[in-house]
Amino acid sequence: MTAPIRARFAPSPTGMPHIGGVRTALFNWLFARRYGGKFLLRIEDTDVARTVEGSVEAIFQGLQWMGLNWDEGPDIGGPFSPYYQSQRLSLYQEAAKKLVEQGDAYYCYCSSQRLEEMRKEQQAKKLPPGYDRCCRDLTPEERQKKEAECTAKVVRFKMPLTGQTKFNDLIRKEVVFENSTLDDHVLLKSDGFPTYHLANVVDDHLMEITHVIRGEEWLSSTPRHLLLYQALGYQPPEFAHLPLILGPDRSKLSKRHGAASVKEYAEQGYLPDTLFNFMSLTGWSLDDKTELMSREEIIKNFSLERISPTAAIFNIEKLKWMNGVYIRKLTPNQFYEASQAFLMADKAIAGAVITDESYVRSTLPLVQDRARTLADVPELIRFFFVEELEYETKLLVEKDMTAEIALKALEAGYAGIKDLKPFDAENLEKVLRPLAAELGMKTGHLFGALRTATTGRIAAPPLFQTMAVLGKERSLKRIEAAINKLKSLSI
Repeated sequence: MTAPIRARFAPSPTGMPHIGGVRTALFNWLFARRYGGKFLLRIEDTDVARTVEGSVEAIFQGLQWMGLNWDEGPDIGGPFSPYYQSQRLSLYQEAAKKLVEQGDAYYCYCSSQRLEEMRKEQQAKKLPPGYDRCCRDLTPEERQKKEAECTAKVVRFKMPLTGQTKFNDLIRKEVVFENSTLDDHVLLKSDGFPTYHLANVVDDHLMEITHVIRGEEWLSSTPRHLLLYQALGYQPPEFAHLPLILGPDRSKLSKRHGAASVKEYAEQGYLPDTLFNFMSLTGWSLDDKTELMSREEIIKNFSLERISPTAAIFNIEKLKWMNGVYIRKLTPNQFYEASQAFLMADKAIAGAVITDESYVRSTLPLVQDRARTLADVPELIRFFFVEELEYETKLLVEKDMTAEIALKALEAGYAGIKDLKPFDAENLEKVLRPLAAELGMKTGHLFGALRTATTGRIAAPPLFQTMAVLGKERSLKRIEAAINKLKSLSI
């Protein structure tokens, strides 16, 4: 690669950044970083009708959350400003005018009503959809008459009627399109705004983009773009079309497969490093076995040659598994900082975060290996913060136990630890483990009753560490409440 790499992500602000767009941004970013190039952000906001308020901010925030910084863009500028297409209209209008003047494009005067009737007729006759070139070869007299009658006209590209357009895709190798299958598409709309086809070609040329890496859905547009590059006298960039992302059932990816926007993943408690790692594997791989990689390792090894042309599978369960691995890698302080927003959103815990941060911090190491998302954390530790536990009394009675045996176990446990000093995990184990043998019962029965009594749950963090964090006063109070539950049960 002799020229400096210049790659871009050019989203339309038509909603929250979706997972396919995230993958496109990531692969462009990785490619630029791998080869010491530049990564550009351009906002393609020429489809005014579909623009959604707040989308641009969501794009910025989503990329920043993922750690995908850009070298040039709308907010920081660059040598090819502006980076909003809506602020570059004169460039597209000038290009369209040039194409008309040199005979590579023409004005089309067809009304929306006529175009709709044409489409219906094509459907009825089971013909491929496309413009019928009604205005392509008008005589000067006919064109003059249309100009006088028409209030709105568009510019269409004059596609070759025969021959082929071939190109080498960096992922799919040689791709061939028959020109006869491509209609005369619109370049400039009646309101003076360009279509995607014209705007992206003009901008990619003027911004000196060397590689266009985009989704497979744009593959069929590439011959149109190459012919536009040729007509405008531009040198085309290299093209690489990324594979589709499908659900585990190989159907189109959707919400039911767990697909969400970047903002939603953040709100669901996924770590940016997890999504970065996971999305890098949707189409690209280092080998046939490596799944967990740091950003630095992915950048170092990324190449277009290792992107598969076959569809990638999005597996939400794998994403959750990977997120759990990344959570376990966090230091205690990182885990606390990452969880803080979720803890503050929980009414039972929020107050303690403010008044007793050290207590909150002491609970987190007990659940760090059990959380698959940060959103799991409040539920996992909530029992540490409630005044009274709510659970069914029968949970105190382990399988193959009676209420009387459970009561005896809790009373003995209470007596064994009430004067314990220091009240820590090591001393608790020294007292409670031999107690089971003294009572002639299984340790699982004793520990199970104590676990439910102190946490309100049958599944909780390690018992002795949990009781140590709860402290003697809380632990004894909860065991006493459980004893009273069992006593009332036996009345």
